[in-house]
Amino acid sequence: MILDTTYNSKEHKQLIADLVGPEFSLVQKLKMNGVGSKRMIIDEVSPNMKSMMNLVSDINYSNIELRPKGILLMINQGLKNFTWIIPYYQLVIYKTNGSSIHAQGRFVHYRNNKTFKENKKFFNKLLNEKVKYDMAHTMPM
Repeated sequence: MILDTTYNSKEHKQLIADLVGPEFSLVQKLKMNGVGSKRMIIDEVSPNMKSMMNLVSDINYSNIELRPKGILLMINQGLKNFTWIIPYYQLVIYKTNGSSIHAQGRFVHYRNNKTFKENKKFFNKLLNEKVKYDMAHTMPM
């Protein structure tokens, strides 16, 4: 689900908390060494997300925030902000010449450059959180 989060809304905050959980507490954030990525350059997006990209040849940026049951992928388009809410059970990450995040029939591909390489630790943390979530919610055999 993608929300226009340019302005704060109690309904959006509640919807996000219902889908991917509330924000981590300050103590949890400190223990995890942060829960947000640095901004990354978007190289390509799926056709159903083109409307959120800058129309002129500006660089599109995005960053990711971890939540207990998923992630928030924030995209900036000029003065507008969009938030893509992705629960862990829908999240798929591919590592091909950068990295791409897939879910809900959409994808965002990040350019493999210096800003992406600075986020290597964050992507490792993201994968660890996804594995923890998947292990906690697996079906017993």
